[in-house]
Amino acid sequence: MEDKFPKPNIFSSKCLGFAKCRWNGEIIQEGFIDKLKPHVKFITTCPEYEIGLGIPRDPIRIVLKQNAYRLMQLNTERDLTERMNGFVSEYLASLKEIDGFILKDRSPSCGIKEVKVYPGLEPSSSIKKTSGFFGEGVLKRYPHAAVETEARLNNFTIRGHFLTKVFTSAKFRQVKAGQKMKDLVQFHAENKFLLMAYSQKELKVMGNIVANRSGKGMGELLESYELSLRKALDSMPKFTSAINVLTHALGYFSKKLASQEKRFFLNSLEEYRREQVPLSVPVNLIYSYIIRFKEEYLKQQTFFKPYPEDLSEVKDSGRGRSYR
Repeated sequence: MEDKFPKPNIFSSKCLGFAKCRWNGEIIQEGFIDKLKPHVKFITTCPEYEIGLGIPRDPIRIVLKQNAYRLMQLNTERDLTERMNGFVSEYLASLKEIDGFILKDRSPSCGIKEVKVYPGLEPSSSIKKTSGFFGEGVLKRYPHAAVETEARLNNFTIRGHFLTKVFTSAKFRQVKAGQKMKDLVQFHAENKFLLMAYSQKELKVMGNIVANRSGKGMGELLESYELSLRKALDSMPKFTSAINVLTHALGYFSKKLASQEKRFFLNSLEEYRREQVPLSVPVNLIYSYIIRFKEEYLKQQTFFKPYPEDLSEVKDSGRGRSYR
């Protein structure tokens, strides 16, 4: 399946390995983004530079002023709020066919959460936290998109969810471009186990959309299906859902495996349940059975390989590490 992955279109903050454009003139080297580069098409910008701030530049912060958030530059005391809002609106409107975003963590422009808010420009402690101006614009305009920061992507569970969303989105864009019913049917069939893990409710809805009993046009079908698909992938699947999918897959081999092999697999599921091993352990066991017994229906299921294999790794930041 390695050669079947279309390249997702991913927006990234420009300072994350693309240009020396941080407020202090530095660049942030991100190993994960470097690994992504051969597999995706990156679109980058630096909102702060684009609104006319130099490199390097005086720092900016979000200030609570008369019950409203203002984007202020510390040393110059310039209010950049309207200029930034105008750029965000115009720039995001220009983006086409975007599959995901990787934004600079805690930045007053690009952050999506945990961005500090201050009572003024004088030295003081922050009083609350919010989203950056550009980050907030992304979240509002793309409520179901894969949106993460480089810091959160250090968690391998969040990283896997992000990759699943962007590569699934890129595949669905191909279906939309083709406008063919057979492509939609095939997409739904190949993603059945993945959608079963994410949302059985939306899987049922999408099954009814594909059945098209009311005879809707292709454009309307694709629009309805895409909305349901994005809803299904909004949240990471529960670990129990993944266990249910793998147990269901085991049924395809129940008469072919020795009792010791089945016991070994069920033990691996229990170890995953107890957070002793990552999900990849029981998944790879099932995939070995798929290859061994030439089970073509399961081989096409994206649940087992939702994104390029060389992007899979258990490497983690170590903070709050969990296999789920």
